[in-house]
Amino acid sequence: MIQLQQSPREILQDRSRKLRKAVYKVDESLKAKFPEKNTNDVLEDEIAYCQKLINVIEAEGGVCALPKIKEPLNLLKETVSDDLEQLRISEDQDARVGHKNADSSFFGYKTHIAMTEERIITAAVVTTGEKNDGKQLQTLIEKSQAVGMEVKTVIGDTAYSEKDNIAYTKTNHIELVAKLNPLITQGGRKKEDELQFNKDAGMYVCKGGHMAMRKARQGKKGRGKNQTDTYYFDVEKCKGRPFKEGCYNEGAKSKTYSVSIKSGEHIDQMAFQESEYFKEKAKERYKIEAKNSELKHRHGYDVASSSGLVGMELQGAMAIFTVNLKRILKLMK
Repeated sequence: MIQLQQSPREILQDRSRKLRKAVYKVDESLKAKFPEKNTNDVLEDEIAYCQKLINVIEAEGGVCALPKIKEPLNLLKETVSDDLEQLRISEDQDARVGHKNADSSFFGYKTHIAMTEERIITAAVVTTGEKNDGKQLQTLIEKSQAVGMEVKTVIGDTAYSEKDNIAYTKTNHIELVAKLNPLITQGGRKKEDELQFNKDAGMYVCKGGHMAMRKARQGKKGRGKNQTDTYYFDVEKCKGRPFKEGCYNEGAKSKTYSVSIKSGEHIDQMAFQESEYFKEKAKERYKIEAKNSELKHRHGYDVASSSGLVGMELQGAMAIFTVNLKRILKLMK
């Protein structure tokens, strides 16, 4: 993950925040007159908010003449008016919002790398921030092979264990040491306290003793995603059950439960990830995280030094060349 120094919207937010704080120190009662803060990511809406804020403060006359207010006020005004063109120029059209996890996001790019056990980077793909990690696996393998690497084993995190990657590595006789997503390995376990599978009837039964009326298979084979079996319950029976709380939502017209059908690729991968070989190899994954840390913290690769995907690729090429050269010299010693 490579984050830009500051997006134009972040610059406006920072300067409007400083202006508000300066005003609060002088007259906190003005807070009630301030416009509602912008909560979306649209630059134009942030500019409109800042202009409203400026208008409110300037309408107060004496307050905006104070030196402590005048400086941040003028800075924000310049940003909104005189520097609007510069903001448009500096706004990176290639950068996108990506997510580190469900609660954390960034604005910028990602660099996906492949590395040997000796910690030499053999391939890299620079993408915009929203791109899926797993989709880059095949390109990384092929780039590594193109420079003379013999790829027998690939070690990665859960993002790389998607169905297409399992099939690709199997076809090319490559071992994929990447754990499956828990949603696949656990399947229907999340509701096993509420629903039990009756193997004789081939149906799920709720804890109130109500068996599903029918089931239907969703999805098509060979489309990259697993099919699912959806079980349908009679909601009329659910309504009068003593255990309906947490199982039936009042007013619902249907009650279903879906279970993902594990593909042959997933079944094979599940067995492989339980092997001692898989567990030992998985311990090597920390090396890639250490290399990412080196790139970011020792070589400034956590902040983009220019705009655009091409500029990011050039910055990546220089940083990777540097860390590889250092590693080669160390190995030679």
